[in-house]
Amino acid sequence: VVGPAANGAVPGEPVKKDENSRRGNWGNQIEFVLTSVGYAVGLGNVWRFPYLCYRNGGGAFMLPYFIMLVFCGIPLFFLELSFGQFASQGCLGVWKISPMFKGVGYGMMVVSTYIGIYYNVVICIAFYYFFLSMTKLLPWTYCNNPWNTPDCSGVVGNSQRLNASLANATTSLVAGVSEVVNRTKRTSPSEEYWKHYVLNISDGIGTFGEVRLPILGCLAVSWFVVFLCLIRGVKSSGKVVYFTATFPYVVLTILFIRGITLDGAINGIKYYLTPQWEKVLDAKVWGDAASQIFYSLGCAWGGLITMASYNKFHNNCFRDSIIISITNCATSVYAGFVIFSILGFMAHNLNVPVSEVADHGPGLAFVAYPEALTLLPISPLWSLLFFFMLILLGLGTQFCLLETLVTAIVDEIGTDWIIRNKTVVTLSVAIVGFLLGVPLTTQAGIYWLLLMDNYAASFSLVIISCIMCICVMYVYGHRNYFRDVEMMLGFPPPLFFKVCWRFISPVIISFILIFTVIQYKPITYNDYVYPGWSLAIGFSMALSSVVCIPIYALYKISRSPGATFRERLKFACRAHPKWGPALQEHRTGRYAPMASEDTVEARPLKEKEELKEELKVEEKEKEKETERKDEISLTIQGSNGSTNTHNNPNPSA
Repeated sequence: VVGPAANGAVPGEPVKKDENSRRGNWGNQIEFVLTSVGYAVGLGNVWRFPYLCYRNGGGAFMLPYFIMLVFCGIPLFFLELSFGQFASQGCLGVWKISPMFKGVGYGMMVVSTYIGIYYNVVICIAFYYFFLSMTKLLPWTYCNNPWNTPDCSGVVGNSQRLNASLANATTSLVAGVSEVVNRTKRTSPSEEYWKHYVLNISDGIGTFGEVRLPILGCLAVSWFVVFLCLIRGVKSSGKVVYFTATFPYVVLTILFIRGITLDGAINGIKYYLTPQWEKVLDAKVWGDAASQIFYSLGCAWGGLITMASYNKFHNNCFRDSIIISITNCATSVYAGFVIFSILGFMAHNLNVPVSEVADHGPGLAFVAYPEALTLLPISPLWSLLFFFMLILLGLGTQFCLLETLVTAIVDEIGTDWIIRNKTVVTLSVAIVGFLLGVPLTTQAGIYWLLLMDNYAASFSLVIISCIMCICVMYVYGHRNYFRDVEMMLGFPPPLFFKVCWRFISPVIISFILIFTVIQYKPITYNDYVYPGWSLAIGFSMALSSVVCIPIYALYKISRSPGATFRERLKFACRAHPKWGPALQEHRTGRYAPMASEDTVEARPLKEKEELKEELKVEEKEKEKETERKDEISLTIQGSNGSTNTHNNPNPSA
């Protein structure tokens, strides 16, 4: 236990600040909310949500998305926030609630490691585009560059039109559009710039080629920025998020106002809001909606538990979970309006349906949108704003991912040196993350990035969340946890959340898992089909986080005391005596030091009869020691640990 007790605090006197204690490390509660918003609202809200709407029939995706948000996303979000805040521990320390399930925490660490590696590569590409936008003419505007192919066909035309009159420009634009329509296969300048210049993409995942030095340099810049913002832990990142979490909304608003004033924007918005009802009954749409909830809210990544662990004990995390979840959902919908207004403008200029405009995956951010930016007045300015927004959205998530890993390492090792030198740990994790991200900056990097995105953090998140619900609700006990939440917040969880935690959310999660397995399709990148060996690596990454759970459970059972497997299993599942509030001042009621039978509920998860028996044993042992001092007598130890001198007529030594 850390906190005032360690400093010899006296009840009723001012509490001496313990540097090892998490309590109050946020400057104020606004910093926590903004950091959580920055963590949840990331790049996935800008391109992943709009793309899933785009692929699944616009409004047809909205219905399952909101249903999954209400019955699965918000309840799990509240569960993780309350879990971390109550124990004031990271994703490893919280599993004192049931030590056998500590492997879930290790699984979260593995998932956060994978996501942190490739997520920062996406951020570094945004840095790269941001630097390249500092010019009078965006380099992906025309098709007359060395990296372009004969199939390239831009809407704007060639550079000779720069000095043309407005009439000539209009004529050329119409001619360019006609050329696009007549082509059997059009390749946009932004797509060729993305593939042939930025990535210089190889012909397969096994052909690494050379390291793209500009991207490598931007990756170093990205990790350096993340380290600087976390150099003092949440004390420094809590100040940074005032800007990183709010400025993207300013940019989105500017782009939204500009987008809806473009010709054809209304067509894109209509496509976005009009549901294709035949797709609502498609199970894949529901699976995509559920996966987006996990991806956007950050459930099972470990970051929510870690950020909440820095809260004050009585903070209203229920209110925070509602605010943050709804803000995240609203941001996704808002970003959809921005994206689809631009897509409608592109479709209008290209004279093609809205459904044929955008690329998939990251292409929505690095192909379709850059192409649209070339059609806007003062395009470099809009490009700077857009990619700066992407950088801030990515950094908000990356802060929490790195802090999750650092906090877990510091909590697990827990030596005085590592606590005093947390900055060294942060720097070490950043350096290792940079080195592991180097292969993703090669010519085959995009293949590996998509492989990690599709396998490292997909169904493993579902399994981790499901096991977490089962552990807290059924192993630790839902009544125990409900009392913990009431002790912390001053009121019990609402009935809706109780029902969701116990029944609805686990059922939905199980459905998602079953659906993912049944409807599995191998990953592809445009026309490229991944080879079998690469899929095996992908499954290995996915299982590497899940396998932590049974491996640690078996280890814990084998190291637990007991004559039989059942006894060892029961002991491994039992809450650790140190489970509960971190500070001694908050260890009241059920967690107060046990001195008599009246405080028999001080250790959760144990039956009252067992605790009473333990109390009796302890009292009799004390009496026995007192009697030994006064007189010498022969005592025979019974099987239950009590002193017996009457029932055994033939005592033995």
